Amino acid sequence: MDFDAYYSTSYDRVRRAMTLTIRDPNLAEEIAQEAFFQTLRQWSKVSLLDHPEGWTMVVALNKGRDLHRRRVRQDAKQSILVRQSGTTSGESRVDDRMMVNAILEGLSDRQREALLLRYITQLTVPEIAVAMGCAPGTVKATLHAALANASLQVKEDLDVTD
Repeated sequence: MDFDAYYSTSYDRVRRAMTLTIRDPNLAEEIAQEAFFQTLRQWSKVSLLDHPEGWTMVVALNKGRDLHRRRVRQDAKQSILVRQSGTTSGESRVDDRMMVNAILEGLSDRQREALLLRYITQLTVPEIAVAMGCAPGTVKATLHAALANASLQVKEDLDVTD
């Protein structure tokens, strides 16, 4: 079977299954399209399987899970950033950004890089070690020092005593 025939017969089933799973038709369509793109890229191997649609379905389900995990992490980050009152003024957000910039400027280049890789790009310590070309222990020590420096800066800026 060629890919075009496979796509014609299988796409609607995979899309409907994703719609039932995700409960968002637009997102389900996007996931199904991405799964079929992956299938096309691997078609020489997938076409030899007894049930290529099952392979595509697994790819689509994995994409859906990845998306769900990403959203959960994003929601968790968002809840940390939102104040208890639920609203923040534009002026308050500007002040927060200025403080973050000041904190980052007060760190060494290596500490800043480690913090951004860990908390913005959410890389793991071993991934950061590869990216920075150092040992995982060095990454841990650098992160610890960066957080200690950042904490000290915040305490000084807010005039907090221990």
